[in-house]
Amino acid sequence: MLKCKWAVAAAVLLLAAGGATAQAQDKQPPLRTGVDGTFAPHAFPKLGGGTQGFNIDLFTEVAKRMHRDITIDAVSFSTLIPGMESGRYDFVAAPVTVTKERAENMLFTAGYLWTAFQFGIKKGSAPLKGWADLKGKAVAVNKGTPYETLSKKMGQEIGFEVQAYDTQPDAIQAVLSGRAYATLVGNTSVLYAASKNPQFVADLELKDTRAHWAAPVPKNNPKLRAQLQDALDCMKKDGSLVKLSEKWFGRTPPPDALERTITPGYGVPGMPGYDPTPHDLHCG
Repeated sequence: MLKCKWAVAAAVLLLAAGGATAQAQDKQPPLRTGVDGTFAPHAFPKLGGGTQGFNIDLFTEVAKRMHRDITIDAVSFSTLIPGMESGRYDFVAAPVTVTKERAENMLFTAGYLWTAFQFGIKKGSAPLKGWADLKGKAVAVNKGTPYETLSKKMGQEIGFEVQAYDTQPDAIQAVLSGRAYATLVGNTSVLYAASKNPQFVADLELKDTRAHWAAPVPKNNPKLRAQLQDALDCMKKDGSLVKLSEKWFGRTPPPDALERTITPGYGVPGMPGYDPTPHDLHCG
């Protein structure tokens, strides 16, 4: 009888060990990705070490829904796409603007945020209705950015001064101190700054500059693109992407926000690499 009990116990142990071995073999390696670690509120240093931000929270949750661990490097943006192309990263977690040129060389998920140029002004200033309202005034921008290029072009046409600063916080300070009437920068940066400073207000968004922010993967990995987008779409469907947006940008996304919009197929409609094939969304 004792021998029989030992035999049963040994069999149970062998089955458990076999199951554990099978699970270990089935477990996929961590997703490897990176962000620009100085781009608040998307990814930036936190007190005590590490990196925080919208994109850190977003892709940590995406990996969880894919049943994968994730390793996120905080590096310079200029190294991210080459890092993916060389095989160091599986995809790029930093917000990447979808352009035709980029979409010809890599696969993008559907967009999860709109990026657009937006003005920020001092609280109490008259809201801007268009570029013409800046005539005779000054606009502060971050030096060497597309915002500086566009502002200088429009400034010459309309007649306003453009002040270029080394950092975006310096440009915002110019507005708060009265040296400039407005600053022009990306919409999420304006919203984040406004959520942190009650004297700074997010103002006119230039809708004609809107573009998709999405996650790129190598061109030869449509399976990973589909897995990432399915997780993102499920976050749109259950409202968790909207909640993340509210947390980091301090406002509820409007009805046409990409945080709410599930597009058909995989990728960005109208861009190279878009796959319009219908598919069912299965959210656990």
